[in-house]
Amino acid sequence: MQLQNISPLFSVIIPVYNRANFIARAIESVLHQTFRDFELIVVDDGSTDETPKVLERYPIQVIRQENKGVSAARNRGIKAAKGKIIALLDSDDEWKKNHLRTHADFFQSHPEYTIHQTDEIWIRNGKFLNKKKIHQKKSGYIFYDSLRLCLISPSAVAIKKELFNEVGLFREDFEVCEDYELWLRITKKYPVGFTPIQTVIKYGGHEDQLSQKYFGMDRWRIKAMLPFCEDPKVREIALQKCTILINGAKKHGNQQILQEFEPILEQLKEKF
Repeated sequence: MQLQNISPLFSVIIPVYNRANFIARAIESVLHQTFRDFELIVVDDGSTDETPKVLERYPIQVIRQENKGVSAARNRGIKAAKGKIIALLDSDDEWKKNHLRTHADFFQSHPEYTIHQTDEIWIRNGKFLNKKKIHQKKSGYIFYDSLRLCLISPSAVAIKKELFNEVGLFREDFEVCEDYELWLRITKKYPVGFTPIQTVIKYGGHEDQLSQKYFGMDRWRIKAMLPFCEDPKVREIALQKCTILINGAKKHGNQQILQEFEPILEQLKEKF
């Protein structure tokens, strides 16, 4: 790990909240990287379990803050980062030893790119999952492909810090789908590099995952699409998702969703 008082190539950012059972695995996967030019910053987002004690075991930079959510934690780490490239890792995932080397090799060979990701292995409830064709990652301009589902994984991506200065950081007002919202802003302007090597192990199925805690995930995806709805292709997908969301809200009597999204649906219809 980079110890000299110079800027490392990578700043690795791990946000964590009450993940005492997982965070050691994530940290050690970073510390065991074959590529050594990096700093590791763990942002403890107000953990109330044993997470702080686990972090004390490691010679790493830890930033502690009141619980503000994963976007605020990632943003805090990015602002503190000294590296030229930000590499994100979720606290319940892990990297293979060649992860940072794969990113470094790509950016060395393709300096014109500002964002790059690798491939993943998915494990849910202890079992390997086979990806469906629609989940296969792509390279290049993937904005339209990214509208229907998220094609970039935080744990697999590396982003030049200069790109955040242009497009902004993670939206802290998004409870979920905050990564999806940022990827739309980026992919609207820039191509995404992709190396089809599985360097990330992504775990799912545990109860504290944000995707398990929040209902109506598409309402956040719709919000993320709204700034781009002058584009007919975006508007069509937003309209489809909004119609399905409202029909579900009517079926379950969810007045909150209806009050918020029925006006949005009418606005989308007016544009057709």
